[in-house]
Amino acid sequence: MTAEAVAIETVRRRRSAFRFAAAPLTWIGAALIALIIVAALLAPWIAPYDPLEQSIADRLMPPSAEHLLGTDSFGRDVLSRLIHAARISLAVGVLSIALAMVAGCAIGITAGWIGGWFDSLVMGALDVLMSFPSLLLGLMVVAMLGPSLEHLVLAIAITELAPFARVARAPTLALKERDFIEAGRALGLSELRIIVVHVVPNLLGDVVVVASLWLATAIRTEASLSFIGLGVKPPTPTWGGMLREGFETILDAPWLSVAPSLAILATVLALNMIGDGLRDAVDPRLRRD
Repeated sequence: MTAEAVAIETVRRRRSAFRFAAAPLTWIGAALIALIIVAALLAPWIAPYDPLEQSIADRLMPPSAEHLLGTDSFGRDVLSRLIHAARISLAVGVLSIALAMVAGCAIGITAGWIGGWFDSLVMGALDVLMSFPSLLLGLMVVAMLGPSLEHLVLAIAITELAPFARVARAPTLALKERDFIEAGRALGLSELRIIVVHVVPNLLGDVVVVASLWLATAIRTEASLSFIGLGVKPPTPTWGGMLREGFETILDAPWLSVAPSLAILATVLALNMIGDGLRDAVDPRLRRD
């Protein structure tokens, strides 16, 4: 790469970073998700009560100075459970998306690089996978494997596999015909090295954008599966599990449903704001070179 090409690429990256930083909604989303992450990490220290501690005498207490978000049907502090539940939701979302991203990109790059009948076969299988609604597919996997944290991560990763494979495949098809790829082959570089050094960095931006957007979907899917009893087993607090427990007493204690609902809404909204900012930053149609 010549000095002029390096300079042009540097300017493009700076403009992309500026577009990301200039969007106010992006900063709002980043601040909100940072607050949620910090609260999850510091949950043992900032939660006012033990999330598993029961007190039947204090059951279904409305929000008060003693319990800011009230208590549930077992007398457990809702705020403490809400903060600890963030750890499960974020962990499941991040782990499942990371697994889906690595596996999906590997499948998409391999299919695009080999091409031919192999590419058609893999894309056909992914089309079948995408034809299932994510919640239904996740429900099928968890129902077969059984409810647990590991199975929940695996189920959500399977539901998010196809989008990453498609996003990785499209640039691979275009890049494998470029001159610098042919130059690498002429120099005797292995196929794996060409892919790792030249292909992966060129599609990383698009993959990160998809990961930020689908992370919100993964958190919603985890909450939905927990709501129907296929998530992490009680009494471990999860937002979906808290929502299910609150639904049973929604007329007598509506605060039990409101708190986890707002937590899910805030997290998904923040991640979508960040994803929109990343998308605008890497979108070539917004570049003015």
